[in-house]
Amino acid sequence: MNMRYQQRTRDQLAARIAADIPEGATVNLGIGMPTLVANHIPAGFEVLLHSENGILGMGPAPAKGDEDYDLINAGKQPVTLLEGGAYFHHADSFAMMRGGHLDICVLGAFQVSSTGDLANWSTGEIGAIPAVGGAMDLAVGAKQTWVMMDLLTRQGTSKIVDHCSYPLTGIGCVKRIYTELATLACTPQGLRLIDKIDGLEHAELELIVGLTIANECSMNAQ
Repeated sequence: MNMRYQQRTRDQLAARIAADIPEGATVNLGIGMPTLVANHIPAGFEVLLHSENGILGMGPAPAKGDEDYDLINAGKQPVTLLEGGAYFHHADSFAMMRGGHLDICVLGAFQVSSTGDLANWSTGEIGAIPAVGGAMDLAVGAKQTWVMMDLLTRQGTSKIVDHCSYPLTGIGCVKRIYTELATLACTPQGLRLIDKIDGLEHAELELIVGLTIANECSMNAQ
């Protein structure tokens, strides 16, 4: 990959996602990278952050030394609770997830197809997570599913693919993909560019991803 351009750091990527969350939204942050989004919700901006293990009203990560390990997110990381926040039974949390009460969920992924199929729970490796957990409930229960991930694997291949080769979490559920190089929309017609980092040419991004990526003008012309 040509490194003449400055990629988004994980914190910059989290801030990019936070900027797209509308005020008043109820948002689930999945395990891993998505938890960073909580640190970039502006103070006083009303967003209800949900965690699968039974929290509503999460705040940013606690300061070092202020951690309370009786208050953790689904990834077992200590979190804070904003005024008015609550924690409750796992069954109630899943009722929220399955009942269409989440406006957005932000999940990590191993693969996402150009039309929004999601694979984020198994690569088939020995010792991998044995079951899909709550990811399936989130992916199909939230009104919008966004993915936050590195664009490339450690081997340098794109995680955005024509068809997922890993077991699926959900079909056609992903609306947006946020990566260190670009933000993309998944549509029934394929990928559409929302934005990309400065210095990265459109053709170069398509070469990295290995798929055609429409821009706004070409999508509007269809």
